[in-house]
Amino acid sequence: MGGAPSVQVVMVGLEGTGKTTILYRLKFGQYTSSIPTIGFNHEKIEITEGKAKGVTFTVWDIGGKDNMRPLWKSYLRSADGILFVVDSSDKESMEEARIELMKLVKTQNPHNIPTLVIANKQDLRESLPPEEVAKAVGVSELSSSHACQLLSSCAVTGEGLADAMDVMYDMIRKWKKGKGKNR
Repeated sequence: MGGAPSVQVVMVGLEGTGKTTILYRLKFGQYTSSIPTIGFNHEKIEITEGKAKGVTFTVWDIGGKDNMRPLWKSYLRSADGILFVVDSSDKESMEEARIELMKLVKTQNPHNIPTLVIANKQDLRESLPPEEVAKAVGVSELSSSHACQLLSSCAVTGEGLADAMDVMYDMIRKWKKGKGKNR
């Protein structure tokens, strides 16, 4: 079975973190205004730059409202990776984001698929630096037992998104080579 590699990724996070903006920035290469997601968005995105060039990501962007969060775990069954998006400027929601991230990765992720936390909205003046976002949502706590990293981004400009896809693909490749391949 040849051809370009493809992976499935679930993109989740609290409401208003920029998940859909990231999805359509990756798909169309430009900023696209979006409305809050009711349900999910689904796109196939072929990466055109970086180390993941040529890889097709099937991305499931799932709404972040309270009533949608219990459904996140059902999308993990066929996923190879998790993109967990955090609004770096919303200091009040960091603890809630931490709780949801911990729940998702520690209890709803039976195959231990890799997680990349994206500290989005880094362009906003009130944004926490990536290191503070990582600390606030518990990335180091998770990374001791799970494949988990954090990268910063700005979905509006696209800054950091190519790196994020490269890192996500690299994490998935390593996971598939390890015990995850036999799931």
